[in-house]
Amino acid sequence: MEKESKIYIAGHKGLVGSALVRRLELEGFNNLLTKTKDELDLTCQKAVEDFFKMEKPDYVFLAAAKVGGIHANNTFKGQFIYENLQIQNNIVHFSHISGVKKLLFLGSSCIYPKFAFQPMKEEYLLAGELEETNEPYAIAKIAGIKMCQAYNNQYGANFISVMPTNLYGINDNFDLNNSHVLPALIRKFYEAKKTGSNTVTVWGTGQPKREFLFVDDLTDACVFLMNNYNGSEIVNIGTGEDISIRELAELIKQEVNYKGEIVFDTTKPDGTPRKLLDVSRLSSIGWKYKTSLKEGIRQTLAWYEKQIEQNAVLRCI
Repeated sequence: MEKESKIYIAGHKGLVGSALVRRLELEGFNNLLTKTKDELDLTCQKAVEDFFKMEKPDYVFLAAAKVGGIHANNTFKGQFIYENLQIQNNIVHFSHISGVKKLLFLGSSCIYPKFAFQPMKEEYLLAGELEETNEPYAIAKIAGIKMCQAYNNQYGANFISVMPTNLYGINDNFDLNNSHVLPALIRKFYEAKKTGSNTVTVWGTGQPKREFLFVDDLTDACVFLMNNYNGSEIVNIGTGEDISIRELAELIKQEVNYKGEIVFDTTKPDGTPRKLLDVSRLSSIGWKYKTSLKEGIRQTLAWYEKQIEQNAVLRCI
């Protein structure tokens, strides 16, 4: 990518998209193209077609998606499969039609089988059954991967697909009904401390293990791959390290300085027992993460507290 290249970031208001904008602006890219949902409905084929005809971006980061944690995935299954299929079908297809030089499609580690061998290698895709709570979302993402590969094969496109692990960071979603586990726990412990609650309830047994990547590290990897990788094979992006939900809760409790007890609600689902990515392919290309989990949680917590304070001030005005 050149500094003057027209780069479209689909989903620039979300966790990943906003971090991509920050990263690209920091590196001096001055021709970034963004559209809000009100300005461009990515599920509408005609709207996306017209957008690509008019703007003709050189590069595309496809970070737009319907996303959420285990509760949202299990509750809004129809929305998750429909909206994600529509968004990626429209953007990938019209990127091809308009002559986009390169596209990066963001998938998810949930594409891998529920009981895949650990750590999960890229070749484990479609080797077993998916986790039932997020199956519609995973199927949509798998379709996006296969679409990119098919367009590369048939049309000679340069569409790459990356599979990030669980993400968190600045501009995350802290809604307890729709968020992922890490921001949800930050909010739970923060509010419990503020209200003086004696306990914080965590879903499940606490035994499942998860890998977490700070979103700014993800965007660093995405820009790196956009500049240095041109294959059709998917690429995992992660740390290669995981932690149990129980250990994660204890770590966040410590960072928030909460003094109460953690209660595990075993009537709630655990989800996949373990999700750890094999990142050897990415390492061989030349990239490694920089932000430790503790430091990433600290930065995310600081950002969250700042938003709470700012909102409180606005309510007083």
